[in-house]
Amino acid sequence: MNYGNPNYLYLLPAIPLLIIGYILVFRKKMKDLNKFASVELLQKAGLSINKKRQWLKAILIIVGVLFLIFTLIEPKWGYHWEEVEKKGIDIVIAVDTSRSMLADDVKPNRLEVAKREIEDLLNVLEGDRVGLVVFAGSAFIYCPLTSDYGAFRLFLNDLNTNIIPLGGTAIAEAIRKGISTFEANSKNHKAIILITDGENHEDDPLKAASMAKEQGIVVYTVGVGKKDGSYIKVKDESGNEVLLKDRQGQVIKSRLDEITLNKIALETGGLYTPAYGTKWGLEKIYKNSIAKIEESTYKTQRVKRYVNRFQIPLFIAVVLVALESFLSDRKKL
Repeated sequence: MNYGNPNYLYLLPAIPLLIIGYILVFRKKMKDLNKFASVELLQKAGLSINKKRQWLKAILIIVGVLFLIFTLIEPKWGYHWEEVEKKGIDIVIAVDTSRSMLADDVKPNRLEVAKREIEDLLNVLEGDRVGLVVFAGSAFIYCPLTSDYGAFRLFLNDLNTNIIPLGGTAIAEAIRKGISTFEANSKNHKAIILITDGENHEDDPLKAASMAKEQGIVVYTVGVGKKDGSYIKVKDESGNEVLLKDRQGQVIKSRLDEITLNKIALETGGLYTPAYGTKWGLEKIYKNSIAKIEESTYKTQRVKRYVNRFQIPLFIAVVLVALESFLSDRKKL
């Protein structure tokens, strides 16, 4: 047996309290009647109490309340199988975790703002599956496609710039890894959201975008940072904040490459949105574009549906309360 609303089990202690209440009321009632007149006089006046009937009425009410509690708990037994279809769009979010994402032209830094905005995006998803790819000098699937947003959040919260030790920003590999995240031969609509500052240091990302287009995958790009760029602060071995330098000892300044990100999005029919300050476009991209894509069924499964039987204890409770109202606890002359 299953229960639809087991929280109401906390009402069960009310039953012994009800029994104690009846005992106290009956004692007081008998005490008051005996003060009013003798037992013989009460019997002649038809006011004497039939204790058996008195307790029978009480038991009917107590058991009736018990069945009312069972009604609230919603007992379920017996079941039938039901085909359930889950519909949605497959979305892979590729996040740049290179050290340039530590730039603080958006506060507290680019990566932390990215994580916060992805979290907000999860709140508007409508049953879509979501996966996570991380990339720097290389890329890998950090969380496979899932509709379990709680599990996805665990991976999202764990993102940091130390996940991939290889430096650089391999946008092309991130797109290819995003493509491989989708299920082979799947007919679902697919989208990749690429979040980066756009400073590509590896292969031509437009070739990877063309590959995505051939497979019907739309790439949406989000440029994080500002056009004029920002220096990158890292901690040295002593824990002090210093500016990141290249191998020649020159201080590195990370700049947003909007041109590349625009080209990637246009190649696949997607959209580009900048992320100046805190004005992100992830939610806007989803509502205005991704959510309007025709939904596809990505899973059909048989689900065991238990039958709610709350009507049975409710009927018994009503009958018991009705019977109690017809019974009299007075002794017949």
